Amino acid sequence: MNTLELASHGPVIPVIVIDRLEDAVPLAEALVAGGVRVLEVTLRTSVALQAIKAMSAVPGAIVGAGTIRSAADARAAKAAGAVFGVSPGYTAEVGAECRAIDLPLLPGVATASEVMAAQADGLSFLKFFPATAAGGIPMLKALAGPFPDVVFCPTGGISLQTAPDFLALPNVKVCGGSWLTPADAIKAGDWARISQVAREACALRA
Repeated sequence: MNTLELASHGPVIPVIVIDRLEDAVPLAEALVAGGVRVLEVTLRTSVALQAIKAMSAVPGAIVGAGTIRSAADARAAKAAGAVFGVSPGYTAEVGAECRAIDLPLLPGVATASEVMAAQADGLSFLKFFPATAAGGIPMLKALAGPFPDVVFCPTGGISLQTAPDFLALPNVKVCGGSWLTPADAIKAGDWARISQVAREACALRA
């Protein structure tokens, strides 16, 4: 799989933090029911890898691992069933390991130098992170000049209200967002609300 294929499934990729393993499957089911199939589960909690394995069995779900910071993270994600990886930044070590184990990588970048480093290793679909803190829309417009062959998935500080402005940029294919999985809705098991938020996100690009 080419990571750019992920953008064909909808305009937003949810950035998911799973604190309780029992929430993993119903959350995935709720998102898929709302039309959101690509799910990025961050490796920020002790149950993240187990959650990836469980969510991968949900029909229609395309589950990847976020917050990959090392070669070991990449291997663990692959073993858990992740079909793609997302990193907050980029290192040659992570890139090399993901190529070696055939784990498609969406690497994070925030500067022109980081874009060049990722491109040097054959990557041209990049996560712009942290999007709003790193310059937001003006920065993405600026990067379009020297990097006309690079497209981005801005993530970090984006909301349902601001996502359309990012998606309107020619070099933005999809956005990442944590707003699709509100912590209070997950804690309450309000899966209907999660599905509704997913539907709203899908409607951003009709």
